[in-house]
Amino acid sequence: MNLLRQSDATFVSQLARLASGSSLFDATIEKRARAVLDAVAERGDEALTELTERYDGVRLEAAAFSVGKAEWMAASLHADDALRAAIQEVDKNVAGFAKKSMRRGWSMRNSHGATVGEKFDPFQRVGIYIPGGTAPLVSTALMTVTLARVAGCPEIVLCTPPGKDGSVNPALLFAARSAGATEVYKLGGAQAIGAMAFGTKTIRSVSKIFGPGNAYVVAAKRLLFGQVAVDLLPGPSEMLVLADDSANPVYVAADLLAQAEHGSGHERVWLVTPSAKLIQAVKREVARQLPKLSRREFIEKVLNDNGWLIHMRTMAEAIAVANELAPEHCEIHARQAAKIAAEIRTAGALFLGPWSPTALGDYVAGPSHVLPTGGGGRSFAGLTVDQFQRRTSVVEYNKASLRKALGGVRAFAAMEGLDAHGRSASIRLGKD
Repeated sequence: MNLLRQSDATFVSQLARLASGSSLFDATIEKRARAVLDAVAERGDEALTELTERYDGVRLEAAAFSVGKAEWMAASLHADDALRAAIQEVDKNVAGFAKKSMRRGWSMRNSHGATVGEKFDPFQRVGIYIPGGTAPLVSTALMTVTLARVAGCPEIVLCTPPGKDGSVNPALLFAARSAGATEVYKLGGAQAIGAMAFGTKTIRSVSKIFGPGNAYVVAAKRLLFGQVAVDLLPGPSEMLVLADDSANPVYVAADLLAQAEHGSGHERVWLVTPSAKLIQAVKREVARQLPKLSRREFIEKVLNDNGWLIHMRTMAEAIAVANELAPEHCEIHARQAAKIAAEIRTAGALFLGPWSPTALGDYVAGPSHVLPTGGGGRSFAGLTVDQFQRRTSVVEYNKASLRKALGGVRAFAAMEGLDAHGRSASIRLGKD
């Protein structure tokens, strides 16, 4: 891992580089993603077949994009008791958390005595992207599709890259079906995002797209904003440990290694602490634990490229660095963890104390693990069930309340030179 000290002459510039490390606005990635989207928009299913062969190494004609009944059944037969029990446990926690955070309609009387309020309806057709790659993200299906189901979305479309044999991982497929997916397509990358946004002869377009992905998926979502709604722009995983000298270096090292193992090579992990002793202890623990891990080659690349041990003078300054980096996951291994958590305002998710590893949030705790990355936490929150709901304001006046409002309507219409606005209200009261 790389070491950065607050006392280093290059500290400020190095920290600024770490805080702006997102690939979201990489010009090369954007250009390539745009070319893929243009191809899908112009040539539909034909382009999807070509792009799937190019990027996923398997040729699928349009009729084979959709997962059929036989594949659904096979996935169900492959699901053993352990998988079923794990999915049931996670679904219970995710759905329970989502139900608590649902937005509900309300109404009130305004100053004119009229009824005003809001209503919330589920999006009728949503698209969810689940990454493929070196590890099938079975948990991501539960962290996304379950929310759509709880929100009441009647059509839940899922896209995920096919394997070299043209199949979808059976555990992922079973989880998606259990969570409530109504359609699954064997499509990955920016081309899958384009298919859900534009629609083709095979795949009907959706109203909103959700889910994490690689840099090209994220770029595609950003480029299509306006053509279709999107949730947020989550990219490769990040984790920051904010710790004092009370932290257990064994736990800290294990958590850094866990978040570095995803496999894209663009993951980022940080330890920020005022304890030089802890930094040395964590370095020793990383060296001890790493050889035992099956994905150590992936982890080593991340630690070498994007793993940082950051030594600060004080905990207050360490907290400021955490807010500057705006990590996807932020663990707090310190005395008075709850008090410190109150000062963290940019993290996607907080994990307090030595018994709350990020892996709990990745898998079973309840909140969705789809979270902002690349500094997005400064502006965006993580995925929540209300993002699957569409808000509509509701206004209902009667004759008496319209009469009370008429003076204000006329005044603003006159100020803005929009006399038809004023007349549309006054004509109802015989004032025109």
